Amino acid sequence: MEPGSSQRTLSGGPSHAASEAREDIGAALERGRANIADAAGTVGRDVAGDARTLHADVAKLQATLATFASEIGKQTGQTAQTLGSTVANQVGSVASDVAQSGADLAASATAQAKTFASELETMARKNPLGTLAVTLLVGVVMGMMSRGRRS
Repeated sequence: MEPGSSQRTLSGGPSHAASEAREDIGAALERGRANIADAAGTVGRDVAGDARTLHADVAKLQATLATFASEIGKQTGQTAQTLGSTVANQVGSVASDVAQSGADLAASATAQAKTFASELETMARKNPLGTLAVTLLVGVVMGMMSRGRRS
């Protein structure tokens, strides 16, 4: 107890001391309420600031993901284009090789047919009767084959 409080109790009586105690308790409660309100306000401002920061971070993350998805799409398109171009070049090369081989084969067959025709002509000039006999034989065989199909 304070030195002055004993005098108050004696001079004012017990009801006066109870009244002062109530006032002290009320003041302490009021200070507690004010401190709680200040703390709640501070926490609310901190939470609001954190929420704004979190919102900004989420927006940045969305922008980063959009850029990432765009880049993936771009790279995928370029890869598909490169792959398609490579396949087209390979197919074109193979087609060109096949066409060249076909042209070479046709040229070779033409040369062989000309050589065979030339040889037949030479044989016909050297042996005209033999040529007529072979021609007659070929005609008879073809006639027998065509008659067999009609029956």
